[in-house]
Amino acid sequence: MFVLIDGPAWRNAQARGFYEGGEDDRRDGFLHLSTASQVRGSAARHRAGHPDLWLVGVDPGALGPALRWEPASGSRRPGLFPHLYAALPLGCVRRAIALPLGADGKHVFPAGIPPET
Repeated sequence: MFVLIDGPAWRNAQARGFYEGGEDDRRDGFLHLSTASQVRGSAARHRAGHPDLWLVGVDPGALGPALRWEPASGSRRPGLFPHLYAALPLGCVRRAIALPLGADGKHVFPAGIPPET
């Protein structure tokens, strides 16, 4: 499971020990997370062209009951999405990888993240 975090927010989270989310998260009342099969689409839809973006891998088993699987609000995208109704403690983070922009302006994901379907 992953969360996309911009560079300044990620550095702030590292200093504080937790991530409280960005503007969209505060508006919606939860942190928007994605599965491996959802994260490329999330980046393309919500973070396209962002030059300082981090892909933060999270252990979903460590999130407890604050993690809920729900449909995306106002979207026609099928399936359920992970939403975290709490701050993300950095103890739940398993890895963090910078996502550079490729020559085409799209984020370059590491091996193991499937193509968007």
